[in-house]
Amino acid sequence: MSATNESLAATEAPGTANQAGISRGLTLFLAACTGIVAANLYYAQPLLHAIAATFGVGESQAGFIVTLTQIGYALGLAFLVPLGDLVPRRKLTFTLLMVAAVALVASATAQAIGVLVGVAALIGIGSVAAQVLVPLGASMARPERRGQVVGTIMTGLLLGILLARTVSGVLGDLFGRRVVYWLAAAVAVGLGLVMLRVLPADDRTGAATGSYPQLLRTTLSLIRNEPVLRHRMLFGALSFAAFSMLWTTIAFLLAAPPYSFNEAAIGLFGLVGVAGALSGNVAGRFVDRGMQWVTTVVFALGIALSFGLIFLGAHTLVALIAGVLVLDIGVQGMQITNQSVIYRLAPDATSRVTAAYMTSYFIGGAAGSALGGIVYESSSGWGGVSLLGAACGAGILVVHLLLSTHDQPVV
Repeated sequence: MSATNESLAATEAPGTANQAGISRGLTLFLAACTGIVAANLYYAQPLLHAIAATFGVGESQAGFIVTLTQIGYALGLAFLVPLGDLVPRRKLTFTLLMVAAVALVASATAQAIGVLVGVAALIGIGSVAAQVLVPLGASMARPERRGQVVGTIMTGLLLGILLARTVSGVLGDLFGRRVVYWLAAAVAVGLGLVMLRVLPADDRTGAATGSYPQLLRTTLSLIRNEPVLRHRMLFGALSFAAFSMLWTTIAFLLAAPPYSFNEAAIGLFGLVGVAGALSGNVAGRFVDRGMQWVTTVVFALGIALSFGLIFLGAHTLVALIAGVLVLDIGVQGMQITNQSVIYRLAPDATSRVTAAYMTSYFIGGAAGSALGGIVYESSSGWGGVSLLGAACGAGILVVHLLLSTHDQPVV
């Protein structure tokens, strides 16, 4: 037993592991749910240019709506997702979705940019319901299929992220931004009610005992005692920083000459990344075969090289489409690799492992969104965004190879 597992032993109820595995139907249901919930985080992105114009603010100021959403999400990951090891996930998920619904209604009725930015954090907090469901699927899966199950669920999540932009862009162009938020609020309420009926009453596979502070302390113990978790947290943060950097600023690029796209066209651009999202199952299968070292190298290279095409995409649509596709494949593949690796570290503490990893992941995303907006408005413009994104992918590759050279645990 590792030091981490020893530290967790006092808080875990024995004999609670699920030996039967998870059905294909429940896996697909969880994938759909995570995608729908995660979409709340990204409805604002295709609307940023229009929001900036409506309220008379700069594009970087409007971009803080996305940044605050991701900060709220990171806070929820750090302090609420670990509760999935302590309380029934069904109740926790429903409560979080109701928080998101209230915040979405506030966004729909907002009359000032300050309100939109303020409630964005609450949308992020409520949307961590998606990350309560991911460890549920991972912990129910048999070890030899965990990579595939995680890959399927995370494919649903990434599809939700990408299609959110399309839905939001089209609806925003046709009916205005308020309709987008009203519909999202209604969907959140409806999905919460469905989950109350579909998920089991007590769906914890590794039910923890003890107090909430003890739960948070064991999460910190995981980070302290598991170097592989720390390394994968860094890789996740850098990959999502690159992803967020692009998708926060691409609306500004596409709204300006030579493209001059409207909100609908900007939203439809999100469909480009769908093919990348579908790479999740492939990545999961390779990890199940023990090839996570190779997949880390391949996907890190993909992230770095994609920004060369994205840079050319400032004036060439074909290059921009190709770059976005390669980036999404790289980010999705890196995410599946990371999560498949970390869920092996403490199978009875998957919610806490998720909290640690995804907190770092979305802190990286929030930093990427903020930096992307600032760099885009600076003299560096699109070239600066492309260089910064490439540096994120290169950073993953360099750290991974250095750790391997010095015999440090990375898988």
